[in-house]
Amino acid sequence: MRIQDKYISPFTDFRFKKLFGTEPNKDLLIDFLNTLLGKEIGQIVNLTYLPKEQLPAIADDRKAIFDIYCENETGEKFIVEIQKAKQNYFKERSIYYSIFPIQQQAEKGNWNFKLKAVYTIGILDFVFGGDKEASYDTFS
Repeated sequence: MRIQDKYISPFTDFRFKKLFGTEPNKDLLIDFLNTLLGKEIGQIVNLTYLPKEQLPAIADDRKAIFDIYCENETGEKFIVEIQKAKQNYFKERSIYYSIFPIQQQAEKGNWNFKLKAVYTIGILDFVFGGDKEASYDTFS
């Protein structure tokens, strides 16, 4: 009797977070980000996972919960989201999410306004509404 190889699909929220968002598998996320962004930002050597839940400055405002949130050795932040089901406002949500790590860089007092980069990576299983020919969309 042959033992069947078992594979998991990384395209579910739980499995994606387990595969890329845990300390024992950190090398997988580093390899993924280096493959995706390495030519643009240089090689990532190490990552530190950060709290996924981000609270707003004002209690009544909306919070954010990231799938994966981490920082490299130079202080750049990475938000990685997987979205299987179509979401009409994914771009807007991504921009909103990126504001949290930007705001956290604000210093009290005399601040030079130099910001570390924040990268938001969306792995989507749908095409944005108005762009039927492209299977991806990017924005800066």
